Amino acid sequence: MDAIRCEVLAKGAEAIIYKEVWYGFVVIRKVRIPKRYRDPRLDRILRVKRTINEARLLYDARRLGVSVPAIIDVSIENTTIIMEYIEGIRLRDKLNSMRIEEVAKTMRKVGVLVGTLHNNGIIHGDLTTSNMIISKSGNIFLIDFGLGMHSDDLEDIGVDLHVFLRALESTHTHVASICFRQFLKGYKEVMGEDMMKKAVNKVYEIRARGRYVPPELRK
Repeated sequence: MDAIRCEVLAKGAEAIIYKEVWYGFVVIRKVRIPKRYRDPRLDRILRVKRTINEARLLYDARRLGVSVPAIIDVSIENTTIIMEYIEGIRLRDKLNSMRIEEVAKTMRKVGVLVGTLHNNGIIHGDLTTSNMIISKSGNIFLIDFGLGMHSDDLEDIGVDLHVFLRALESTHTHVASICFRQFLKGYKEVMGEDMMKKAVNKVYEIRARGRYVPPELRK
């Protein structure tokens, strides 16, 4: 038997995440599950397409030097990705208890990672601290590219950053402002000041489409 299914880590709308022992290694198996409400042929096409897309994004991100789980195996037939298990803590569960100096340092690192993605046409699609893991060595890994895509469109970049900012405000209220400021410092290191300003302005524009814009974002 090639794998022993150990535990279910998460059940999402599109996939189930398992932590397993696979040929002696602890891995993550992400299985995209069929949706009964969809036409079976369309469902199959979507699951295959999204599996291939996520695997490519992970491969491309890792090739750029961004810390993401290594891909171990991809099964198109079973719409499954087996990837490296990252031992660590989700940033969501640690950020609020960090010292301010540590928060600033961490978010600057995140900014560099996201800037590297955006500068090379990769959109994460679900930038939240739940999708960031701090490993035992202190390295920060980005996970779950299931909603990601290849794009260098400013609108897509702005949406990615807007999702991140909203996640900070809803989950890390007391440090959200410093988090985003430090994030942008790291982001600017990769993207350059001009592109960083364009991306932030796009975030403001996206914000303005809603009914409420926080005072600190009103320009």
